[in-house]
Amino acid sequence: MNNEIRNLKPECIWRNFDALTEVPRPSGHLEKVQQFLLDFGKKVGVEVFKDEGNNIVMRKPASAGMENRKGVILQAHMDMVPQKTPESTHNFETDPIQTWIDGEWVKAKNTTLGADNGLGVAAIMAIMEDKTLKHGPIEALITADEETGMYGANDLPEKMLQGDILLNLDSETWGKFVIGSAGGIDVTATLDYKEAETDPEDAAVKVTLKGLRGGHSGLEIHEGRGNANKMMVQVVREAIEVCEARLASWHGGNMRNAIPFKAEVVLTLPKENIDALKELVSDYLADFTDQYKTIESGIELFCEEVEAPKTELPVEIQDNIVDAIYACHNGVLRMIPSYPSVVETSSNLAIIDIEGGKAALKILARSSREDMKEYIVNTLESCFNMAGMKVETAGSYGGWDPNPDSEILHLLLKVYKELNGEDGIIQVDHAGLECSVILGKYPHLDVVSLGPTMKSPHTTTERALIKTVAPFWELLKKTLEEIPEK
Repeated sequence: MNNEIRNLKPECIWRNFDALTEVPRPSGHLEKVQQFLLDFGKKVGVEVFKDEGNNIVMRKPASAGMENRKGVILQAHMDMVPQKTPESTHNFETDPIQTWIDGEWVKAKNTTLGADNGLGVAAIMAIMEDKTLKHGPIEALITADEETGMYGANDLPEKMLQGDILLNLDSETWGKFVIGSAGGIDVTATLDYKEAETDPEDAAVKVTLKGLRGGHSGLEIHEGRGNANKMMVQVVREAIEVCEARLASWHGGNMRNAIPFKAEVVLTLPKENIDALKELVSDYLADFTDQYKTIESGIELFCEEVEAPKTELPVEIQDNIVDAIYACHNGVLRMIPSYPSVVETSSNLAIIDIEGGKAALKILARSSREDMKEYIVNTLESCFNMAGMKVETAGSYGGWDPNPDSEILHLLLKVYKELNGEDGIIQVDHAGLECSVILGKYPHLDVVSLGPTMKSPHTTTERALIKTVAPFWELLKKTLEEIPEK
C-alpha cells in the first residue's frame, strides 16, 4: 500500500488505483484481478458477474429521478503489459507494482505502471462505489486480455449489454476525445529446421543490444524509435558476411504491441575472427548512437564470449531467415491522407525467437483501412514466404470509423469547455481500441474514448500525469449528470 499515492486528489480514483496495483494482472494471468473486481462489486452493493468472455460486468441502477436517461457503459481493460528493466527481479504474477511520485508524475519502480488501463478501471470503481453521484443507468465493462489480442472484447456475448452510450476510458491524452482508431492483425512466421552441428573449433559470442526506449507500437510507432530486432539484423548480417559467423540463437522482444527494446543473439565463428566481430559491434554502436541521437539516449551494444552451443542454424536456413528479417517492413507505411498527422498503416516486428530447431517471428500490423491492412499483411507474407516460412494470421479486428456527429461527443466537448475554459480536441488514433470490436457486436452504441494523460505505456518509463486525473474525474461526473433522455 502506497499512502503517498492515496493522498493524491481525487482520493477516490487514486485509492482504487493503489488497491489495483496490489493485485497481479499481467495479460494472460487475470484470475486474481477478476476475483478482486468481483469482490469489489459485491462490497459496494452493485450487480457484478463474470461473463463467458472472462470480462467483469457491473450494473448500477439510475439515481432517483434519472431512470429515463440513456444507459452509459463505462469500459476499460483489466490487464497490463508486463515489462521490467534488466536488473528488476519483479514477478508480475505474484508481486505488487511499486509506485512512487516523481514531481508531477506517478511512476513505477523498474516496471510498467499499469496506468494503462488501471486508471480507467479505478475511475469505474470510483463511480460504482459513490452513492452521491447523479446518473442514469450505468454498466461497467472491464475486459480481459486487451493487450494480447483483445480476447475479452472478441468473446463478449451479444445481447448482454443494455446501454446506449459507450465511454471507453483507455485514451492517454487529457483534453483529446478519440472517435476512431485503427484495426490490427497478428502475423506470425514460423519455420522448423534441422539443426547443424557447431564446428568444435569455433568459438561463440553473445551480442546484446539493449537500452532502447521501446514503446507502444500504436501510439509511438511514428516517432522513429529504435526497434531492437531491426537494428540487430544489421549486425548479424554483416557478421555473417565479414566474420564467417553462424547464427545459433536469437531472442528479441516480448510483447506483440510493444516496440522491442532488447535483443540477444549467439553467434559462432572462427576464434581468430573474434576481434573482428568486436570491432564490428563497436562500429555499429557508434553508428546507432549517431543515427538515433535525437531519439534514443541509452543505447548499449556489446558482445561477450560464451560457451559454444552444440548446434546452430544450417547455412541456407540462416541466410534466408536473416534476409527476411532484414527485408521485413517495420514502422510507418502510410499516413491517413485526410488526417496527415495520423498514421494509417504500420507494422511492428515485435518478437523473434530462434533456437533449438524452431524459428518464430511475430508482427502486429495496424491500419485504419481494411484494404491497406490486407496490403501490409500480403507484404509481410510475401517477405517470409520467400524464406520458406509458414505465415499465419490471427486476432484480426477492424478499425473504428469516426462519427463526428456523435451526440455523446458533443456533450463531452460542451462539458469540457464549461469546466476547463478551452475547446477539447477531436482525434483519430492509430492505436487499436476495443471500441471497434464492441461496435461490431453492438452497432447502435454511441462511442467516445477519453482519459487522463499517460506517457510511454508498455515501457518501464510509463507514467501518469497527476494534474490531469482530477479534471478527468470532474468531466466524468458532470457528463453523467447531463446524459440525455432516451
